[in-house]
Amino acid sequence: MKVRYSYLRQQFSNCDDLWSSLKKFVKTGDFTLGKKLEKFENSFSKLIGTKYAVGVNSGTDAIKLSLKALNIKSGDEVITAANTFVATVGAITELGAIPVFVDCDDTFCMNVDLLEKKITKKTKAIVPVHFTGYMTRMDKLLKISKKYNLPVIEDACQSILGSYKKKNAGTWGVTGAFSLHPLKNINVWSDGGIITTNSKKVYDKLILLRNHGLSDRDTIKIHGYNSRLDTFQAVVGSWLLPKAKSIAKKRISNAAYMDKYFRKIKQITIPPRLKKMKIVYHLYIIFAEKRDQLLKYCLNKGIEAKVHYPKPLYLQEAYKKLKYKKGDFPITDIHTKKIITFPCDQHLSKREINFVIKTVKDFYEKK
Repeated sequence: MKVRYSYLRQQFSNCDDLWSSLKKFVKTGDFTLGKKLEKFENSFSKLIGTKYAVGVNSGTDAIKLSLKALNIKSGDEVITAANTFVATVGAITELGAIPVFVDCDDTFCMNVDLLEKKITKKTKAIVPVHFTGYMTRMDKLLKISKKYNLPVIEDACQSILGSYKKKNAGTWGVTGAFSLHPLKNINVWSDGGIITTNSKKVYDKLILLRNHGLSDRDTIKIHGYNSRLDTFQAVVGSWLLPKAKSIAKKRISNAAYMDKYFRKIKQITIPPRLKKMKIVYHLYIIFAEKRDQLLKYCLNKGIEAKVHYPKPLYLQEAYKKLKYKKGDFPITDIHTKKIITFPCDQHLSKREINFVIKTVKDFYEKK
């Protein structure tokens, strides 16, 4: 049996009504910063629970423009998680700022207990990453950020509708950055991103930043970027957005089912499932003994398992100039050797999930 990782063919297999909406939209010619984009932004902010949302061209730009809106500049230090995807750090370095890493814990998010030690006079912002669909311990993080008067930008690219203490990702910080990349829980047909905020001042600046700094066709208020979310993609997003809660619910259900049976395998360790945290499982990751052999076995059986990520950012060639050395982030290092990701999306059948579970069980029994 083949258990695929990408579910996009199934997600858009029954979308005749979407095609109908797109045909009507194309006739309007309202392709750039159009009314349908405004509608999508309003719906997204309502879903997340913020006053404003700004559509941009990627989750990476959602972070970058947030940093820019908060006046982060070259030479400033921005603290983030050591185990994140390159996009988080790329958004920081694109502005000439310096990423400063904090190790994660077994929830895959920043270990907030280690945060304060990394703050210096050069620190100008904190970017917690709600990695895999988990949530950072934002209450404790905000206490620290307020103590040092540091703005917080949530990298919520993998955590739409994730929450901690019943407060959604994207509502804790000055801004929340979301990705609409095709493999995210809510996605469009290309790259896309969206920024949430409750600050009118920040919202107004983001509106300028995403569109060349233009307040109108002939007036350039600030230096900006070409980072608009295409109105076409907003139509796609609006079609899928009403399904966001059911998608999250199904992923959570699938993860609970897999947890139940994987817990019976002594070579598998399930990450902490905290009661105060709603985990939305953009990635379903567990810890496995003999991980590399298990990965190869699963791939040979037709299961598209993955590793997120086999080599941490701080050891990548592109970031040698940061002068970190192996062992600086021990939990991140341990994770690179033990984590494995299995499909967990809303379109998986029970038969497919059971095949994944059986395959893992068979691997260890044969060993």
